[in-house]
Amino acid sequence: MHQQRVPIYKEQGKTYHADSCEPLIKAVEQGALELSALGRASYPGEPIPDTLLPGLQSVGYWDAQQEQNWGLPWHRNEGIELTFLETGTLSFSVGETTLQLQPDALAITRPWQPHQLGAPNIDIGRLHWIIIDVGVRQPHQDWTWPDWLVITPHDLEELTTILRENEQPVWPATEEIRTCFREIGKTIRKKQSLSRIAIYTNELLIHLLELFRTQEVRLSKSLIDARRSVQLFLDSLGSTYAEPWTLDSMAESCGLGVTRFTHYCRKLTNQTPVQYLNRLRVDAAAGQLKNHPAKKIIDIAFDCGFSSSQYFATAFRKQHGMTPKSFRKQT
Repeated sequence: MHQQRVPIYKEQGKTYHADSCEPLIKAVEQGALELSALGRASYPGEPIPDTLLPGLQSVGYWDAQQEQNWGLPWHRNEGIELTFLETGTLSFSVGETTLQLQPDALAITRPWQPHQLGAPNIDIGRLHWIIIDVGVRQPHQDWTWPDWLVITPHDLEELTTILRENEQPVWPATEEIRTCFREIGKTIRKKQSLSRIAIYTNELLIHLLELFRTQEVRLSKSLIDARRSVQLFLDSLGSTYAEPWTLDSMAESCGLGVTRFTHYCRKLTNQTPVQYLNRLRVDAAAGQLKNHPAKKIIDIAFDCGFSSSQYFATAFRKQHGMTPKSFRKQT
């Protein structure tokens, strides 16, 4: 089982990884469950040759026949992930929603969408999954499917639209979908040709589209517009405000030009990006001034992302009407 850790991309000194499934890997090594899987980079299982089925990042199943002491905490995958629970039950969380998956449940997560399995541990059961990289890092970017998928352009466009613009995370799997996942699992277990996986994956996606066509699918363009990319970035600033952001690097992180990025930021916050960033930094600094009375003010400024004590004092006075030193005395 390979465990090579490969970064997906780097930005502002921070390295982003797709999920490495380390708790799963440890459980398998301890003999707690059966795993049959193929994967690239840090994903568990036998390695997929670089020249075969590009874009297929991870595929397989686990079979837990006893109580487990692990789960997969909040994580992200670089591709679209289809997860099929064949037997048992499983707690599945995505966004602010937590569901108890029942047998024959099909869960779908979009690229880089945070999700969690287990509460906190997984339950007894057999779980199948497949992750396909469609080449996106932001919600507004167009998906590019691997060229070994032979679905007609019209059908693939319809499927892509539904997967991108619908937020329903769990669907009832049809018998055809169940069969595809079982056959993929059998192919991996018996070490058969990867051509079988390509065939069953194509068939799986066709049956998924047919499932959608029988359901009431609600679409929302807001899930794929540039404003959503900016909103997700602004939400993440709550934990990354101390990084050396510039206007250019913030816009680049969203995959947008400075003008569009600034436009959407003003729409969402009524502030420029730099104003919003400074507000987060000043709020964090105010908390440290209050809770750490012995800490030097200059150290607090640097810890919160300010490049100089003068700039920190100016931004702090603008927000609180007093200097950091006066604020500390007052609190």
